[in-house]
Amino acid sequence: MELQGCVAGRWSPQIGDPDVTGWLTVMAYVLTAILSIAVWRRLAGRAGRVFWAVLVVLLAFLAVNKQLDLQSALTAAGKCLATAQGWYAERRSVQAGFIATLLAIVVLGLVAAMLMLRNSLGRDFLALLGLAIVLAFVMGRAVSIHRFDNLIGAQSLGVSNNFLFENAGLLLIALNAVLLLRRYRGPGPGANRP
Repeated sequence: MELQGCVAGRWSPQIGDPDVTGWLTVMAYVLTAILSIAVWRRLAGRAGRVFWAVLVVLLAFLAVNKQLDLQSALTAAGKCLATAQGWYAERRSVQAGFIATLLAIVVLGLVAAMLMLRNSLGRDFLALLGLAIVLAFVMGRAVSIHRFDNLIGAQSLGVSNNFLFENAGLLLIALNAVLLLRRYRGPGPGANRP
């Protein structure tokens, strides 16, 4: 119960990015998830359908996370646990292990996606690239590397790099989805094949 109280003292559910760009990014996640659902439905019986289903789940989770800032809850839990168990002074090695594990999961996930899409990689490449960008952004935010935080906190073209970087990946996924929806206009494997 002490851990829960400690975490509650450091984090509470609230709107993480209450500004316009934060809400635009949430809408971009939701729109991209909806487009991914449409692609998933159109790819019935075709390769790559599981990839688009995974995108739907991931994008929906990230839309919710964008405003609830769940990674901050995880960070708070880690700090509280380290303090409670007396290893806070050695937290750097645990952080390094966490970063390495997270990086391995992301890389393995992308390799698995490439293998899953080997027969349709050309068709789904933009979505895979967009996913890699979104995951790199999320991972960078989760590990909160000071230089990365400075980079995404800066501005380019009048908006934050945070907004540009995160939405670049979403734009690639959405663009790939729109191209596929135009290519496969009807449901099922036999519809409007090029």
